[in-house]
Amino acid sequence: MNKTAWLVAFEVLLVSGLGIPAMPTSDTKAWAESSTSQPTDTLKGNIMRGREIFNGKGACYYCHGIDGYLYRTPRLEANTAALIAKLNPLPSDLRNPEVLRLKTNKERSRAIREGHPGTGMFPDRTMTDQDLADTLLYLALIRKDPHPEQ
Repeated sequence: MNKTAWLVAFEVLLVSGLGIPAMPTSDTKAWAESSTSQPTDTLKGNIMRGREIFNGKGACYYCHGIDGYLYRTPRLEANTAALIAKLNPLPSDLRNPEVLRLKTNKERSRAIREGHPGTGMFPDRTMTDQDLADTLLYLALIRKDPHPEQ
């Protein structure tokens, strides 16, 4: 299957299987703030890579649910699940922009890299700027943000 056919199949899966609106899967600009300096230019995010990071090495899905669905939690060790259940405040519903306190990619980048004060979100300094740009674009997709670059 060539890349174009694969992207079309992925978009069909998003729309029909997951109920996620179709959005370009690449060439959409999103930037990630470095923890040490402002970005000098924009990085192009990749939604599919952002999803892999969210549901994989970024471990975002542990607390925010698989693909951002709070009720779709991965199978966790009992002690890890118990710790997450005790978080106060509980993890945010990343699919509902009305309940989110972080409104810009700059704020989201800082929270991912440095942690989110007043919550159980810990810092992630392992993400590259590209990983962060990909994740920010995926987050824009799941909250149905028409302006993912902001």
